[in-house]
Amino acid sequence: MLTILGFAMIATFLVLIMTKKMSPIAALVLIPALFCVAVGQGAQLGDYVIDGVGNLAPTAAMLMFAIVYFGVMIDVGLFDPIVRAILRFCKADPMRIVVGTAVLAAIVSLDGDGSTTFMITVSAMYPLYKRLKMSLVVMTGVAATANGVMNTLPWGGPTARAATALKLDASEIFVPMIPALAVGLLAVFLLSYVLGLRERKRLGILTLDEALVREPEQETVMAGAGGGAGVGAGGEDRLRKGSGGTGSADLTRDDDEENADDEEEFKGLDPNRSTLRPKLYWFNAGLTVALLTAMIMELMPIPVLFLLGAALALTVNFPHMPDQRARIAAHADNVLNVSGMVFAAAVFTGVLTGTGMVEHMADWVVGAVPDAMGPHMAIVTGLLSLPLTYFMSNDGFYFGVVPVLAEAGAAHGVSPLEIARASLAGQALHMSSPLVPAVYVLVGMAKVEFGDHTRFTVKWAVLTSLVVLGAGILFGTI
Repeated sequence: MLTILGFAMIATFLVLIMTKKMSPIAALVLIPALFCVAVGQGAQLGDYVIDGVGNLAPTAAMLMFAIVYFGVMIDVGLFDPIVRAILRFCKADPMRIVVGTAVLAAIVSLDGDGSTTFMITVSAMYPLYKRLKMSLVVMTGVAATANGVMNTLPWGGPTARAATALKLDASEIFVPMIPALAVGLLAVFLLSYVLGLRERKRLGILTLDEALVREPEQETVMAGAGGGAGVGAGGEDRLRKGSGGTGSADLTRDDDEENADDEEEFKGLDPNRSTLRPKLYWFNAGLTVALLTAMIMELMPIPVLFLLGAALALTVNFPHMPDQRARIAAHADNVLNVSGMVFAAAVFTGVLTGTGMVEHMADWVVGAVPDAMGPHMAIVTGLLSLPLTYFMSNDGFYFGVVPVLAEAGAAHGVSPLEIARASLAGQALHMSSPLVPAVYVLVGMAKVEFGDHTRFTVKWAVLTSLVVLGAGILFGTI
């Protein structure tokens, strides 16, 4: 019964947010609460929620201070050279812009943190997408899928979890998977190229001067968080279609108000904003490198590192209290939106775990695997990693399911290393899971509805995960 209710709860949640019948925060809170009562454990709902909040509180703290830190770094101009380099490459060509999004997301993903990747990628690319009337779900989909492939780095989380759960060395899991993961990343770049060609056909190509008209100064640089941008299913937005055949795009909007909104959104690249600190550029760059290095080396818990980093960045760049308050206020919307999502997700994960739904679902899935598939348990693990890492946290999958799969595989002579490597295949899809806090940073900053992002991204993420799995089998590492 718990198995059926668990799957029903997840299905209900996904249907409601994808059809926009409920907001993600409301669905994350109310749906599990109702199902908790339905299984007869309503009296324990408070305990489950508190446990879930306790487990996700460090993540929420990390995201809050990471948003402030990277928001300040964007304000002071640390990433402006990256933006200019991307613009020079893109040349206002939608195809190049989408490919540039994938490349930027992959590069920034080297720090191992999805939230950081999405903050930098969206802040750099969002103004271009808005100015050229490009589909924002293309940006979120490409960024999430690229980050999902790169998330398999040993310091990214999944590889370390698999190594810990099966008592293996992380390098023995990751290094042989590099060729397969490289193929997966190439698949993301190819996907971005194809999606970019579609956008080019729809919109045409502008010259860089046409796309980057100098705008009046605006103090707030970081794109604000929000729930919706009017992006429809399949990546189509409500903006007027350009004349791709003439090599130009129609930059008109349906009315003057929408045009004003578009102009306001594009001010994020203002090179003359008052928050720039060019004399402190190398200090900010050194501080960021030191912060990411300390994160990779695990010198301190990540929330503590970002807390210290945000405090230091604010103090040095904005020594006057009114300026510090202004910077914090400028990013308050992002902080509230993301932290709210995380704590709402804590209700969902708390009920799933506390009621025993996750455990029963995992046992059912493992038990459903036929005995004849035993010698192919690595492939089975790879296929199961797609839905299971989407519907449950990485902790639940790697510490709860993977050991059981490894034990079943060992009985048929399948190495735990193969099981561990195969378990990484689903990470491209995992990064768009509603249980991943970083995805709310992505959709919030891009002003995309989560349901729209899900509808557009899931099919491409599944394809990418299958490419990684297939390449692993082809190269003999799985």
